[in-house]
Amino acid sequence: MSETNHVGIFNTDDMMTNKTLWKAAGLSDDDLDRPIIGIANSFNEMVPGHTNLRRVAEQVKNGVYRGGGTPVEFGVIACCDGVATGHIGNNYVLPSRDNIADSIEIQARAHKLDGLVLLGSCDKIVPGMLMAAARLDIPCIFVAGGCTPGGAPFAHKTKSDSTTITEALGLWQTGKCTKEDIQNLITVSCPTCGSCQFMGTANTMCCQAEALGLSLTGSALIPAPYNERYRDALRSGEKIVELVKRGITSRKIMTKEALVNSIKVLMAVGGSTNAVIHTCAIAYELGFPAEEIMEAFDRISDEIPHIAKVSPASNTYDCEDLYKAGGIPEVMKVIRDHLDLSVMTVTGRTMGENIDSYVNMYAPNPEIIRPLDNPHSTLGGLAIMRGNLAPDTGVAKPAAIAEEARNFTGTAICFDSEEDCTEAVRNQMIKPGHVVVIRYEGPKGGPGMREMYQPLKMLYGQGLNKTTALITDGRFSGTNNGCFVGHISPEAAAGGPIALVEDGDQITINVYTKELTLHVSDEELARRKENWHYEPKKLTGYLARYAKLAKSADQGGVLE
Repeated sequence: MSETNHVGIFNTDDMMTNKTLWKAAGLSDDDLDRPIIGIANSFNEMVPGHTNLRRVAEQVKNGVYRGGGTPVEFGVIACCDGVATGHIGNNYVLPSRDNIADSIEIQARAHKLDGLVLLGSCDKIVPGMLMAAARLDIPCIFVAGGCTPGGAPFAHKTKSDSTTITEALGLWQTGKCTKEDIQNLITVSCPTCGSCQFMGTANTMCCQAEALGLSLTGSALIPAPYNERYRDALRSGEKIVELVKRGITSRKIMTKEALVNSIKVLMAVGGSTNAVIHTCAIAYELGFPAEEIMEAFDRISDEIPHIAKVSPASNTYDCEDLYKAGGIPEVMKVIRDHLDLSVMTVTGRTMGENIDSYVNMYAPNPEIIRPLDNPHSTLGGLAIMRGNLAPDTGVAKPAAIAEEARNFTGTAICFDSEEDCTEAVRNQMIKPGHVVVIRYEGPKGGPGMREMYQPLKMLYGQGLNKTTALITDGRFSGTNNGCFVGHISPEAAAGGPIALVEDGDQITINVYTKELTLHVSDEELARRKENWHYEPKKLTGYLARYAKLAKSADQGGVLE
């Protein structure tokens, strides 16, 4: 047990008070002689990825007791990107990440917890929890709530998902489906609770937690309704007590080598573009410069091809299918020669020992996970873009861009907010050959770096995903596909070149060369910069603080 632990040490006045208050909370003397394990539970009744976490938490508690510890549960906020989309709630989602990290840090430090089990599933909750683990450097395990199984078939998709409804709106706008079809789809696209079915940010970050060694082997993609999800929670509760007794803290696991391993896995599975900003934020908490992380993403995209293909890169398979195909352990076996398998994990064993001993209970599926010499694409799943339009980088997802749209030149049509763009898409103002530019939606400008999921999904539904492109200083959902680049830095609110684009300018997006080019002379851009003016939005509350303190996307959007 840690020397700084408060339990079992009552020889000072403050420790006597400490014991009194723990007992007032319902604990016994026996409980206080055991390691105190915090359970940071992001359960709520608004987020489908989290509605099962009460039961998951109960299994974790059972495991902690079985392991010889005492579990103490506390709540953590959780926002749903999908519920927040399309209104001001979207501005709060990324900023919630840092609030989550802060609240877990505060709770763990204030109550001198010996270890933590982190329960979450969705987009900003998982990275916020990983950031907290990196800060605290006490034994930590992350437990996911699991993904949702696929919904009923719709249009060209074998399975629908939580975002198929927005694609359907695009189909309806072009007369290809009815409102009754959409109403039925609302009911059948998400048959259970769980994180969204595709390789969006939620499942991406759960995969990253496992690839980092911070979750039990094979646990990231267990679907929410599967009994194995609860057995994993029980084992995690047992294991956290072992980690406390052995002194295996989060920073002994979350090393630079482990972080690089996780980036390689993200490339292999075609993870969400949001993983880049979150990995930079996790690295920030660990003391690693964001520039090193961006360089690692850039370099690894040339090293690790896209070998595991699920939605949005596939219209047939989703994350439940990837789990059955062997999940993250099988992906890591395929790329094992590129990994550091000596890194420590929460199992108390090395990553190499974990994947060698993992047994998949289902049949392998070579249509989902391919060998390195026969990948789905020789391009890595993510690409760090540079050019005169993104001097400090942008992020694309080649895994979700059709081959014929990976080198795209088109004509700019500019919008200074997501709402204006969405209205234009709804009115079918976007035509083949357009490069849609959405700006002033970055960390400071949004503020909060809103997710541009809706307009891109509607363009997909309208059949324009291969003949148009979209660039933004905001973010994208991991479910998006089409030719897109997000996280453009510097953002428009900071005077980045994206603020200077005008309707009719020619823009080239080349994911093969990882270049983003505005075909306007330096002299003309300098002239436009002289005439540029930006008036920040009048803000109050948390968004005002976030806009004031947030760093740029290429720096992880963290608070200074």
